[in-house]
Amino acid sequence: MVPAKFIEGASDKLAERWVATLLTPAFCFWAGGFFIITQLDIWASIRDSLNNLSEPYQIAVLVICLLVIAASAFIVQRFDLVVLRFLEGYWSQHLKLLRSLRQRNLQHYEKKLRFIKDQLQDLMRLKTDQQTDQQSNPEIFEKQARVDYQRRWLPSQPQYLMPTELGNILRAAELRPEAKYGLNAVVCWPHLWMLLPDHPRSDLQEARASLNTAARVWLWGLLFLIWAIFGIWTPWALLALPMGFITMVLTYRWSLSAARSYGDLLDAAFDLYRDELYKALRWPLPENSETERTMGKQLSEFLWRGPVHHISYLDP
Repeated sequence: MVPAKFIEGASDKLAERWVATLLTPAFCFWAGGFFIITQLDIWASIRDSLNNLSEPYQIAVLVICLLVIAASAFIVQRFDLVVLRFLEGYWSQHLKLLRSLRQRNLQHYEKKLRFIKDQLQDLMRLKTDQQTDQQSNPEIFEKQARVDYQRRWLPSQPQYLMPTELGNILRAAELRPEAKYGLNAVVCWPHLWMLLPDHPRSDLQEARASLNTAARVWLWGLLFLIWAIFGIWTPWALLALPMGFITMVLTYRWSLSAARSYGDLLDAAFDLYRDELYKALRWPLPENSETERTMGKQLSEFLWRGPVHHISYLDP
């Protein structure tokens, strides 16, 4: 006989899972669609059909609805990476609209990068000319800190710029380990990840989960616009347009904050644990910063292509 405590524990976990399901963006999406459907003329016949069902069939319909919500949440979650890459600016070159938008945005961020660099140079020159310090003229240092923070989340070279703010934040975070240590973050990260202790790994997982969740909610906001088309003949359906757009704007701002947190943690992981990567691969530790950048490039090449004598046939 199954123990009563086991049944009680299983039922509690099942209840918690369903409560979590009901509080997801998927439930909000279907709840909004249900409200719009109730405003259509067809709703009266649907309601009468449901009322004519027996109680077990009504419960079955409710369970099916909950399963649809859970299944849709699972399916949309599979598109987290696709949506995130789209928000970063990895757009198809075959669509003329996206191609022109990409070019225009790249020009905007290139001008912004030049402006920020010019501002930093002017501030440094002003500090040198006035021979000022932080106590005598704090405004200059505060402005420099603000401009330097903006500079931190843009790639250093125009050829690495992305057409969106989110893409530039993540690209800048990916390029920092290579600029400092010669380590290609994209190539070295899977290996370094295996060497991280539990605490920094869990922090990185939480930051990445927050970024993925923001991308997922953004997609739900986009999908919510469908209800405005589906219920085009009802005035309430027009509310789906501002609600969907507001959700997309807010979650995109959320993704920017999550990307900065993730980028800072990624940077810290290379700062603190890059030596473990050399040790695990049985490479000698760099002696100074100059040799480290050279060795970092060699290590990245080794992880990407293997030993040189194994790939000599690739050389021209």
